[in-house]
Amino acid sequence: MSNLKFNPRTVILLLLILVITAFRLLVTFNSDALQFANFSSIGAVALFGGAYFKDNAKAFAFPLLSLFLSDFVLATTIFSKYSNGFLYEGWYWVYGAFALMVLVGKLMLKKINGISLLASTLTIVLIHWIVTDFPIWYGNPAYPQNLSGFWLVLAKAIPYEVRFLDGTLVYGAILFGAFEILKAKYPVLKLQTQKL
Repeated sequence: MSNLKFNPRTVILLLLILVITAFRLLVTFNSDALQFANFSSIGAVALFGGAYFKDNAKAFAFPLLSLFLSDFVLATTIFSKYSNGFLYEGWYWVYGAFALMVLVGKLMLKKINGISLLASTLTIVLIHWIVTDFPIWYGNPAYPQNLSGFWLVLAKAIPYEVRFLDGTLVYGAILFGAFEILKAKYPVLKLQTQKL
């Protein structure tokens, strides 16, 4: 973190990330554990961090930290039977995909509007689909180790990716909408010339 002094924009961005991440836990703990699998806020948080934090360290660190904290809580409680004692098997693929999603936010949301938000959302769903399902296919004797085998894995994941798309759209509308409203009401939240 290159700039640790109090900055209201940074504080509000971080608070919004924490609140929307808490929804992931709230929904999961108050429903059938897998009912809302992949209908989560993590994609929206990745885009949000990439779009609004101009400092690269904060853009990647805050969303990744929110993912880690919520993953850790879930892995040590309600999803402990799927946990390896720390997180879950293949977690690094998810975190790699998540970092790419933040990068998409930085590159595609320089100007935020409905079209750029929809295009970036579809892009990160594609990234999530391919990157997180690759290790399920690669080296797995249950699937042919060729493109048709990989497609079998991808096809099975489509319902989960639709939920991921739905979650990203819903939580993204809340996150981006809330901050844009706050920014319009409180000009101090607008991006200043210095890096945040």
